[in-house]
Order: sequence, then structure tokens, then C-alpha cells
Amino acid sequence: QVHLVESGGGLVQPGGSLRLSCAASGLISRPRRMGWSRQAPGKQRELVASITRSGETNYVDSVKGRFTISRDSEKDTIIYLQMDSLEPEDTAIYYCNVRMLQATGLEADYWGQGTQVTVSP
Repeated sequence: QVHLVESGGGLVQPGGSLRLSCAASGLISRPRRMGWSRQAPGKQRELVASITRSGETNYVDSVKGRFTISRDSEKDTIIYLQMDSLEPEDTAIYYCNVRMLQATGLEADYWGQGTQVTVSP
């Protein structure tokens, strides 16, 4: 059973930084993609950053140049999201996501419980 554990959220002032971590367990193969999504009150969940099996990264425009997604150098089932120059608009619950390719050829998404990030003076 796939299990994702996030950590690193909290309260930070505008302009500050936070680093989120996500550890995945129970995987029977390498994920096709791992990433971070966020959901602010009253808004839809959006994919903020992702990293593929080959290391390709992608970001939503609003965080480009401020957020960096990376994978642990020793355990590729651990990912990080370094968030710099945080803005109040970044306030949301951040969810770790793993996308697996199943034997059927279909993709399956797994989600963590989420960690709260609050950017406020």
C-alpha cells in the first residue's frame, strides 16, 4: 500500500522560506512522476511542481524562479520542495503526489495528507 508522509509546513513571513519533504513508501516500482500540489480555501487544487522519473521538472508559472523541486540523492522516493520568496498567495495546504504506471497501462495517483503553509506578516 502506497503511503506518503509530508513534513515542513508552517507559518512564515512574506519573503521567507520553507522546505517541504515527502517520503513515499510501499512502492513496487519507481514512480512515473512525483510532485506537489496545493489547495487554498475556495480554490481548486493545482499542481505546483513535479519531477519525472528521468529528472525533468515542471512548475506552475506563479512559482517559477521561487520554488525548486528536487529528489533525494540517496532515496529517489523522497522529494523536497524548497520555497523561497514566499508570498501570502502561497498560503495553502500542500499535498505530495505520486503517479504510478500500473501493469494495466493505466496511471494511478496517490496523495499524502497534506501540510499547511501559511504566509502572513
